[in-house]
Amino acid sequence: MKENLVENLKNIESKIPKNVVLVAVSKTKPMESIVILYEAGQRVFGENRVEELVEKHENLPKDIDWHMIGHLQSKKVKKIASFIGLVHAVDSLKLLEEINKQAKRHERKIDCLLQFHIAQEESKYGLTIEIFRELIALNSFEKLQNITIKGVMGMATFTSDKNQVRKEFQTLKRLSKEVKTHFEKADIISMGMSGDFLTAIEEGSNMVRVGSSIFGARK
Repeated sequence: MKENLVENLKNIESKIPKNVVLVAVSKTKPMESIVILYEAGQRVFGENRVEELVEKHENLPKDIDWHMIGHLQSKKVKKIASFIGLVHAVDSLKLLEEINKQAKRHERKIDCLLQFHIAQEESKYGLTIEIFRELIALNSFEKLQNITIKGVMGMATFTSDKNQVRKEFQTLKRLSKEVKTHFEKADIISMGMSGDFLTAIEEGSNMVRVGSSIFGARK
C-alpha cells in the first residue's frame, strides 16, 4: 500500500505546476494512509466531515494544513475553529458570520474561500454572483474582522462532457476576477478534482482537490 500511495502522489505532483497547491482529499481514508503521504512530503489534506477532521487533527502531526472542503454547517464551526487552515465551501453570510464569531473566540483569523454555484446540478451548493454583489452592496463583509477572503471555490457538473466542464471552470475564473476587486488577498482559485484537475489548471486553477487518484476509489 505504501508504495502505491507514494507513487500516486508523485504522479499527480509531476502533472501540476509549482504554483498549484495540491490538496490531498483524505476523507474516509485511514490515518495510516495520511501518515504515509505526510512522510513523503505532503502537508495539505482536505476533509469534508467535521467529526472525522477533528479526530484526525487530534491524532496526526500538528504541522498538517487541514482544509475543510465539504459543506459546513454553522453549528459545527466551533469544533474546527481553533486549527482549520482554510474553509473552502463558504456559501452564505450566516456561515461567514459564524466563522468570524468562532475565530474571534480563538483570537485568530480564519482563511475562507467563497463557493460559487457553477454547475448545472441543483444539488451542489454555492453563491450566485447576484447574491455576492448584494452582500457587497450591503457592506456585509466589513464587520467580519476575523476572516480573510482568500479566493473562490467551485465544483463543475459531474459529466463526461468536457466542454461543459471547461466552460464552468471559465465561469469561476471570471468570478474570481470580480471577487479580487473587493478582496486584495483573494488569489486562490480552488477548482478541479481527480477527474478534471488538468482541465481546471488549464483554465486558471491554482489549487486542486485530488482524492481517488491518490488514495484509490472510495467504497
